Amino acid sequence: MVKVVGGRRAMFWLAASMVWWSPSLLAGSSPAQAAAATVETQRPLDQPQLPPGPGPSAQTIKAWQDRKFGMFIHFGLYSIAGGMWDGRRIDNGYSEQILANGPIPPTAYEALASRFDPVHFDADAIVALAKAAGMKFIVITAKHHDGFNLFQTAQTTYNTVDGTPYHKDVVKQLADACARAGLKFGVYYSTIDWHHPGGNTYIDGNSNPITSAQEAFNVAQLKELMSHYGPISEIWFDMGKPTPAQSADFAQTVHALQPQTMISGRVWNYYGDFAVMGDNAEPDVAMELPWQAPASMFPDTWGYRSWEQRTDLPGKIREKITQLVRVVSQGGNYILNIGPEGDGSVVPYEAQVLRGMGTWLKRNGEAIYGTRKQPFRALDFGYATVGPKAIYLFVAKLPPDHQLRLPGLADTALGSAYRLGAPADKVTIQRDGADVLVSLDHLAHWPMTGAGGANVDTFMPVVVLPLEGPLHVRPPSLAAAADGSFHLQSAQAEHYLNYNGEGYEAPDTLYKLSWQLDAKAKDYALTISYMPSPKSAQMDLWVDGQRYPLNLEGVAAGTPQAASQTVLVHRDRTAHPYAMQVELTPHAPFVKGSVLPVAVQSVALSPRP
Repeated sequence: MVKVVGGRRAMFWLAASMVWWSPSLLAGSSPAQAAAATVETQRPLDQPQLPPGPGPSAQTIKAWQDRKFGMFIHFGLYSIAGGMWDGRRIDNGYSEQILANGPIPPTAYEALASRFDPVHFDADAIVALAKAAGMKFIVITAKHHDGFNLFQTAQTTYNTVDGTPYHKDVVKQLADACARAGLKFGVYYSTIDWHHPGGNTYIDGNSNPITSAQEAFNVAQLKELMSHYGPISEIWFDMGKPTPAQSADFAQTVHALQPQTMISGRVWNYYGDFAVMGDNAEPDVAMELPWQAPASMFPDTWGYRSWEQRTDLPGKIREKITQLVRVVSQGGNYILNIGPEGDGSVVPYEAQVLRGMGTWLKRNGEAIYGTRKQPFRALDFGYATVGPKAIYLFVAKLPPDHQLRLPGLADTALGSAYRLGAPADKVTIQRDGADVLVSLDHLAHWPMTGAGGANVDTFMPVVVLPLEGPLHVRPPSLAAAADGSFHLQSAQAEHYLNYNGEGYEAPDTLYKLSWQLDAKAKDYALTISYMPSPKSAQMDLWVDGQRYPLNLEGVAAGTPQAASQTVLVHRDRTAHPYAMQVELTPHAPFVKGSVLPVAVQSVALSPRP
C-alpha cells in the first residue's frame, strides 16, 4: 500500500470498500494491503487525502459507519401548518418549506411562534421508538431554512425558549434523552436563513449565497450547538451556496470544539467528513468514502403534511426495509425521517412503519450493523453484506432454480449455510467453477411464501454463509483479445465521483476510473488516448498498485485532435493475484474535489515479450 506522510488527519478512513477484521477480506486484495488495513494508517494515494487539522479519527469513522440506521426528525413551525395555509393545501414543494412555497407573508408565518406549544413532544418516547425500530442515532432540525430555532440561542429570540409559549429547548430535551438511552445524537443546521436580517429569501434550488453577516451568525450558533448539548455525533449541514472559505469556516468551527463530530457533505466545497446523496437518492457508482442516504417516508415532504395519503402500511414497511438493505449493501448509512405533528406527537403511521422495520431487524440485524458492503457486482437474487465471520445474503427475489449464486469465491473456505435466526438447520454449499451455490430447497423452514410475502418475518429473508478463513473474491474481469491485448473504454470502468461540491445543484465530478483485466502477460505497453486541455496536466496511472506519473501536454484551444501517451507497465500478481488492476486518478496526493484533468477516450494494452 502506498502511503503519504504528513498531516494530523492523514489517516486511513476505513473506506467503505474495506473490510477490516480479517487479513484478506478485501475483494482481490493483496496480503500487504490487508495487513495495512488492520491498523490505523494513512489513506492510499489513489484516494482523496484528508485535510490537515482536527477531525474524526479512524475509530470514530468506523463507529459511525457501523451504526447503519438512524432517525431524522423534521420539526418546527411548519409542523403547525401541516402543509395547509388559509384553508388550502400547499402542494408545490416540501411542507417544511411552506413559508416559501405558499408563499406566505413572513410576518404571518412568524406569528406561528405564538402558537408553538408542542405539549405532546416526548423526547424519551421518541428515543424509545427509534430503539424499537433498530435505529442507532437521531438527528433533529435544530434550525431549518425558515430560521426558527429548536434550541435556545443568544443570537435571536426566534427560538422555542424565548419566543414561544413552550419555553423549552427541544434540542436539549432530545440530546439528554439520547444520552440516557445510549443513542448517538446529531443536529441538522441550515446555512440559509429566511428570517435573518439582510440574509436570504427563497430562490430556486435554495442555492443562496451566504452574506458575511449571516456567516458570522451561523458560526456563533454552531459554537452554541457544539458547546451546550454534549457530544454531537454528526452535524447535518444543508443547502445554501457558501464560498469555499465559508465552508471551511463552518467545518473548522465545528471541529475546533468537537473534533470527532462527523460533518455532512452539504457543508459543501468538499469540506464534509461524509458524502450525502440527494434526497431519497442512492449512488449508482462505486463508493470508497463514508456516505449517507437521507430518506423520507414519502418523497413529497419531510415536515408534517396533514393531508398526506398514508396507505398500504405493509408495503411501506417493505419499501423502507429494502432501501435500508440496498444502502447498507453498498456500504452506506441510511437515515429515515419522521415529521411530528405541530403538537409534537409522532404520526401513528410513521411509528408503525418504524416498529415494523424493528421487527424485521430483531431477526436480521446481525446482517446490517457493523457490516461492510458486498464484494460482488449485481446479484440476481438481491443483496449482500460482509460481517466479521460471515457473508449475509438478502433474498429479495427468488431465483427460478431456487439457488443463490455467488461469483468468484473459489478460493474462500465456507461453512454450511443457514437462515439467519435458525442456525440449527444447515445446508451444504455447492461449487460451480469459481462460483458458490446455495440451494434454498434444501434449507429447512425456508419461507414458503417467497421473498415478497406480506408477513415481515418472510420478507427478504437472510441466508448466512459462514467464513472459515479469509474472504477472497475473484472480481469480474475483462477478457483479452486473441493476441492478448486490451482496448478499454471509459464505459467499462468503475467510476468514482466527487459529491457535495459548490452547492446542491453542482454536478458530481469524476476523479477515478478503474478496470479489472484477465491479463496473462507480465509486461505491457499501455497507451492512453485522451482529449488534451489547453494547459499541460498531470495524472497518475496505477497498475496493480504501482504508480506511473503522467505528464500530459496541452494543446492550443480549439485544437480538435486527440493525444496519446504510452507507458511500459508491469503486472504484479503478488499485489493483485486475481486480476490486473488499472486505475487513472488525479496526480497524487490529491484532495476531495480533484478531477481527472482530461477526458479519457480509451486505454490500450499490448503484451510485450
